Amino acid sequence: MSRIIGLTGGIGSGKSTIAKVFATLGIPVFDADATAKHIMNDNLEIKEKLIANFGVEVYNNNKLDREYLAKIVFSDNYKLELLNSIVHPITIQAAKDWALKQNSPYVIKEAALFFESASAQGVYKIIGVSAPMSLRIHRVMKRDHCTKEEVAKRMAHQISETLKMKLCDFVIMNDDQKLVVPQVIALHQQILSLS
Repeated sequence: MSRIIGLTGGIGSGKSTIAKVFATLGIPVFDADATAKHIMNDNLEIKEKLIANFGVEVYNNNKLDREYLAKIVFSDNYKLELLNSIVHPITIQAAKDWALKQNSPYVIKEAALFFESASAQGVYKIIGVSAPMSLRIHRVMKRDHCTKEEVAKRMAHQISETLKMKLCDFVIMNDDQKLVVPQVIALHQQILSLS
């Protein structure tokens, strides 16, 4: 099994951009958020649990209505914890199963909620992606076509950027000022030297 290196950061920090750079270096990348979305759309047991807990409206034409679900869970901490308790365990297991099949020196597991979901267990090192709050908000508003208030609600459910970066072993700045590719290449060499 390849060593798992976590890649995390707050919403809008640019984790996916950094993951793509690692992928171009030949490092396999597991996208926990995309896997969770896939599971919520395709796993019958999970679908039944979501419908039982959030209503039949959570699916529209047999596809997860993410907007509907987001409005529920980001307005109610209990509902968010309930959703996470349904989806996180199966997503964490999917990452472990995937890592067992890889044969590179290390793999990247990209996930927003490593520390919030206790999925950092079994991860060798964690890379944090940092960006200023105003830039993160702008990126998410543009990407998700949502309001500043909606982004703020989502951010309120993640630990602070400062604390998250302190918990990470490495930090990449993605502030549109410092080039990210040289940072990733340097980190890639450092991780290879640890293997």
